[in-house]
Amino acid sequence: MTVAEEPLHRALGLTDDELAMATAVLGREPNHLELALYAVMWSEHCSYKSSRLHLRRLPTEGSRVLVGPGENAGVVDAGDGVAVAIRIESHNHPSAIEPHQGAATGVGGILRDVFTMGARPLAVMDPLFFGPLDAARQRWLVEGVVAGISAYGNSVGVPTVGGELTFDPCYAGNPLVNVLCLGALPVGRLVLGRASGPGNLAVLLGSTTGRDGIGGVSVLASAGFGGEGAGTDDAKRPSVQVGDPFEEKRLIEACLALLDAGLVVGIQDLGGAGLACATSETAARGGVGMDVDVSAVPCREPHMAPWEVMTSESQERMLAIVTPGDWPAVAELCARWEVRATVIGTVTEPVPGDGGAVGRLRILDGPGGQVLADVPAASLADDAPLYDRPRAEPADRTARLADDPTADEPAGDCAADLGALLVDPSWVYRQYDHQLFLNTVVGPGADAALLRLAGPGLPPSERGLAVTTDSSPRWCAIDPRAGTALVLAEAVANLACVGASPVAVVNCLNFGNPEHPEVMWQLSEVVDGLAGACRDLGLPVVGGNVSLYNESAGADIDPTPVVGVLGLVDALRARPPGMGLVAGATVALLGERAAPGDQPHPLAGTRWAVERRDRRSGRLPALDPAAHGRLVALVAALVSETVAGGPGLLASVHDVSGGGIGVALAEMAIAGGIGARVRGIAGHRELFTELPSRFVVATHDPEALVARAEASGVAVSLLGMAAGDRLVVEDAEGTALVDVPLAELTASWRDALPGRLDDVADAAG
Repeated sequence: MTVAEEPLHRALGLTDDELAMATAVLGREPNHLELALYAVMWSEHCSYKSSRLHLRRLPTEGSRVLVGPGENAGVVDAGDGVAVAIRIESHNHPSAIEPHQGAATGVGGILRDVFTMGARPLAVMDPLFFGPLDAARQRWLVEGVVAGISAYGNSVGVPTVGGELTFDPCYAGNPLVNVLCLGALPVGRLVLGRASGPGNLAVLLGSTTGRDGIGGVSVLASAGFGGEGAGTDDAKRPSVQVGDPFEEKRLIEACLALLDAGLVVGIQDLGGAGLACATSETAARGGVGMDVDVSAVPCREPHMAPWEVMTSESQERMLAIVTPGDWPAVAELCARWEVRATVIGTVTEPVPGDGGAVGRLRILDGPGGQVLADVPAASLADDAPLYDRPRAEPADRTARLADDPTADEPAGDCAADLGALLVDPSWVYRQYDHQLFLNTVVGPGADAALLRLAGPGLPPSERGLAVTTDSSPRWCAIDPRAGTALVLAEAVANLACVGASPVAVVNCLNFGNPEHPEVMWQLSEVVDGLAGACRDLGLPVVGGNVSLYNESAGADIDPTPVVGVLGLVDALRARPPGMGLVAGATVALLGERAAPGDQPHPLAGTRWAVERRDRRSGRLPALDPAAHGRLVALVAALVSETVAGGPGLLASVHDVSGGGIGVALAEMAIAGGIGARVRGIAGHRELFTELPSRFVVATHDPEALVARAEASGVAVSLLGMAAGDRLVVEDAEGTALVDVPLAELTASWRDALPGRLDDVADAAG
């Protein structure tokens, strides 16, 4: 059968079984428009049909949770009458095809997820994953994605305060662009995305509707890429949305003003699946129906077919439910903000059906005109197929676990390895404005971002918000379950470095093709690892996203769960100590020096093993949740003493993560412009191991630090002194493992990323 002869439902992304399901729901064959509705709403992106079964195992309840998974964003109570909305999403496939617009509209979409809850967006973070910078295409992707995030975030006026930057061969054909946003709102302004009140009006706010982004969730998010260079496939380019940050800025202000005035019954953003999603989801959540006049939708292109109008993912659009009596005030307020507002539909009573009343979504070609589509709203929004796809461990899993790089003899010298592991990401974040709103206390480049909890319309508060995003595909490729638990532990440790206590988690789970049993095994293991660690650490998951079909030429990416963790600071009156070493301070390690058993300093999954020795095997160290909880509580308490305005015991603090103690010491020396001399490090294994639950700190009162640690049941080791202009790391016998001028380390760190980009440009030029 040729492509031209392919059945319509398959061309739209529905399987034969899914067509049969839709036919059974309707009691007849669906027409073209109805097929298009089911295709986008039953896509992986909208329905989570391959992952819902597993996501149910995540803990979602907590004392601060106001809104959990299922709405546009999670919302938690921050105290003082303020709530915080947080959401993380992916825009991977669009960014692979058109990096600038793909990344830009990823920012736009996540902003709408947050302000649709009634929250003013306060900050964005962007975890990014690319292939090695040894090819011109990777440079094109990196520069395009960074420029897209910068152009949209800076223009719309929301600071980008952090993120991650990862390079690995598995992302060469399929980069990942994840975006997190958090916002704040008075608790009383919280609104949900649901329709209610038959006779109320469905009002489309914002931009006109075009053909950009049609079928994005089914064309892009539910299929991998083909052969080499398929990421630039021109045939898929029209499925990438085009953003307008200035329209988004007006839309934010208009929507928040509508909510403050009490003119909105419910509101929903138009993201994946466009009007099809917004109308069916708001109706289904409210248990009502909706009549939509497709001819009333303002279009920017002529002769758009009804299925194009309903599935277009054109950006900067919202759907508001308003009463007829409030419509004149809504229209006037929107005109004041130069935001287009158009009545496109009406909320309707549910009608009798099998099993009770059914809210129906009807698409009309004019007021009282021909019915073009008539489907149960819940069948689109809630009743998508649910697949328990086959799962299987990788065939080589046992052999890979046994092949441990810890047993390898060191090759080369530690100083060279350390220098090669240092990367300054500031080339990226200097293109972002991270001081918009003037709330940013700690911005990009630190362990976590820290912001004042302040903004227009918010009650006064001394509290602070901390947020971090973390991942480690190195760990998760070896052991998805244990690796994910370690990722969450690292995120919680990052928050402790700015004095914050964690309160909620969001996740963006990035995987390959779910039709591959190994990928589904990875997904299931990641969910169990995250669920277990969240329960152990007492954290609810308030929202998330699953991105599947991240494959190129049949090769799946490594499992890449990204966690975003929100933390609170009770009293934010001063900056935290930071990671920079201070001359004359004692350098100490909080946490255990060694793991129990016959491998005290394991190297499996470390940056040293993967990046310097290309060893992607072994057994990860175990996380002790109780010990980790004691340690992060101690560090958060020590830092919060400074943040609250007191003198504090710590002069500097940095968690030990990628690159181990070696990289932590080097980054602290570079940040402070002060060298250090430490002694007693047990060779390259202790220098580069990534054992969890450890912090390097500096203090001017080591006796008091030791006493506080011992009282908290936390191990502490005094390593040396911060002084001079060299980083010297010695073993127990005094033999130097590293002895490098600080200027040389700083140059290696500063020049790593720009140097790689320049090398690619020179090779291409």
